[in-house]
Amino acid sequence: MNREPDYTIHTVIPSDPADARRIQDDIEVALKANQFTEKEIFGIRLALEEALVNAIKHGNRMDRTKHIHIDFRITADRLEVHIADEGKGFDPNDVPDPMAVENLERPCGRGLLLIRHYMTEVIFHPPGNRLTLIKTRTLHAGHRNGKK
Repeated sequence: MNREPDYTIHTVIPSDPADARRIQDDIEVALKANQFTEKEIFGIRLALEEALVNAIKHGNRMDRTKHIHIDFRITADRLEVHIADEGKGFDPNDVPDPMAVENLERPCGRGLLLIRHYMTEVIFHPPGNRLTLIKTRTLHAGHRNGKK
């Protein structure tokens, strides 16, 4: 039986974009090991980047003494990522809809739009400084046996 590895990682990083990119790279390696497609990896990586940048920029206000807590688990059919910052949180319902005509030229809300688009499920935990991203896959029999 050819079984893809399961990855479960807990890490804490400072509010530093370079550390966020390192985590994205680590997750990409695990996704490839579990035979996620390039298209799936692109979307996950983009959503993850937006979530981590939001945690660093909006949550921790670029304060490098504050940390981002990241837990992720990757299996052949699922990715689950938990991200928590040390900020006071926010209400995602208060973020303007970037698709509304009056907001088309404003930069706010685009990251959340991308996260919601590429992930199967997005959960904001009160008070708004914790986020869960889930990507589930439907695997075909040939894919489970290590074939694409």
